[in-house]
Amino acid sequence: MLLGHGRLPRVLAATALVVLAVLWLLPFLWAVITSVQSEEDINTSGLSPFKGAFTLDAYQQILERGNVTVWAFNSFLIAGLVTLITVVVSTLAAYGFSRGTFRGRRALLGVTVAAIMVPPQLLVVPLFDQMTLFHMVDTYAAVILPQVVAPMMVFILKRFFDAIPKELEEAARIDGASEFRVFRSIVLPLSRPIVAAVAIFVFIGAWNNFMWPFIVTNDSDLMTLPVGLATVKDAYGIQYAQSMASALLAALPLIVVFLLFQRRIVNSVATTGLGGS
Repeated sequence: MLLGHGRLPRVLAATALVVLAVLWLLPFLWAVITSVQSEEDINTSGLSPFKGAFTLDAYQQILERGNVTVWAFNSFLIAGLVTLITVVVSTLAAYGFSRGTFRGRRALLGVTVAAIMVPPQLLVVPLFDQMTLFHMVDTYAAVILPQVVAPMMVFILKRFFDAIPKELEEAARIDGASEFRVFRSIVLPLSRPIVAAVAIFVFIGAWNNFMWPFIVTNDSDLMTLPVGLATVKDAYGIQYAQSMASALLAALPLIVVFLLFQRRIVNSVATTGLGGS
């Protein structure tokens, strides 16, 4: 749009996008190349990433030393439940803030917005003390429950609900629909793009979350994939091939999900930006 219309602007825009895509992919390609080489070849001098023969020893060692299948299952289970609970809680809370008229609404909304500015690291100690008090350490509940509180998602959904015409809801109430029926049959269908975007963001955040699952779990059978792969260490210092292989194994499910749902993800992100304007 800034360059105008015509063949030349399209060529320039496509060239710029290709250059940016290549720059973005270079670290990923470097990680892939590093993960399929031996440690001896990686440690040889030179800037070229191709320093030796192709080998899958790094992946084999990680799979032999760790219980990757169990960790992957835990990650899918925890990320899925966190996403489901967060979406349900956040949509209900956002609808209440958007359409509710209860006493203390403004104060509670202010607290919710203020909670966005609180760094998660400040809550680690009190949350861990709380989990210890309720004897929930080393349980799925301890990993899941603290992650379902998402003030940012509540605020995003609330802004989107504010833009939905109230006349649609009033027409449904005139026809005898209850408040929950209005929410389920009118508001949610109109909010599918933003709900999908929130679900995607929450799932990615829960999948990549390392700090809290690492703190609250000691049992290897309860670890998530990022935490479990981080425990697979070699006694002989930093192993670059294994480090890159671990990072790629942890990111592989998200890459597959993106490839399968890339159109919905892009549409959701674009709609989120429009809805918040």
